[in-house]
Amino acid sequence: MALKLKYETGIAATIQFIALTILDFISGVSTSVTQCVNGSGSCAGDVALAIFYFIVITVLFGILWLAGFAAQDRRSRRIAQALILAEGFVFLVGLYDFTKHRHSLIGSLISLVEIITSVWIAWLALRLILARGGRVRRHHLHH
Repeated sequence: MALKLKYETGIAATIQFIALTILDFISGVSTSVTQCVNGSGSCAGDVALAIFYFIVITVLFGILWLAGFAAQDRRSRRIAQALILAEGFVFLVGLYDFTKHRHSLIGSLISLVEIITSVWIAWLALRLILARGGRVRRHHLHH
C-alpha cells in the first residue's frame, strides 16, 4: 500500500519527526559508547554534549512538526512558504552531511532520511499553496 498524501504536511512532518528522532538517538548512543570505550576525551562531557545535541535537534524538528500541522489545518500560504523554506534548509544540511558522513552508516542514513522527507514535505506544502486554500486535487489534462 503506497502512502498517498495529497496535502497532509502534518502527517509527513510526524513521520519525519519520529524517524529522525529515533535515528539521532541511535547515533548519539552509538557515538557516546564508541568515544567512552576508546577513552578519547571526557566520557561524561561527551555524553552531556550528545544529550544536548539530541535535545536541540528534537526541538527543531518538533517546531517543523508543528509548522507542518499548522500549514495543513489552516491551509495558510505563509505557513506553507515558511515550511518550504525550513525544509529547504533541512535538505541542504542533509546534502552536506551526506557528503561528510560517507564513512558512517548511521550518519548516511540520517542524511538520506533528511533529504527524502524534506523534499516530500516541501512538495506537499507547495501543493497546499497551489490549491489556494481549497481542496488539493489532481489536474488531468484533456487533449
